[in-house]
Amino acid sequence: MESLINKNTNEQIVRFIDRAYSFWDRVKGLLGKGSLPDSYALWILPCPVIHTFFMKFPIDVIFVDKNLKVVSVFHSIPSRRIIYGGWKSHSVFELQANKLQHFNIKKGDQLYVGH
Repeated sequence: MESLINKNTNEQIVRFIDRAYSFWDRVKGLLGKGSLPDSYALWILPCPVIHTFFMKFPIDVIFVDKNLKVVSVFHSIPSRRIIYGGWKSHSVFELQANKLQHFNIKKGDQLYVGH
C-alpha cells in the first residue's frame, strides 16, 4: 500500500491510499461508506470539484495540482456541499474529518505518494 507524505514537514498523513481512476469509481467516491479509518484516504484523479451529497459523514479534503502541490485544503465538510478546489486543482485526497487538524498542511506544500 502507498502512503501520503507532506515533503515539507516529512510527516506521514495517512498510511493507506485507494485510488479512484475510472469514471464510475470517481462518481461513487466515498458514497455508501459508513465511516473512514483514521489511516485511510481516497485519491480521486482527475477531480477539481467534489460534492458531499448523500454522504453519511463529514470529510477533510486536500486538492493538489498535477505535481501534488497543495492548491487548497478544506476541513470537516458536511453533507450537501459542492467544493471547488481552484483552477489549478487536478486531483483530491478525501480523508476522515478532523484528520488534517493534526497537520499543518497549507497551500504550496509538496505532497508525495509512495511506499
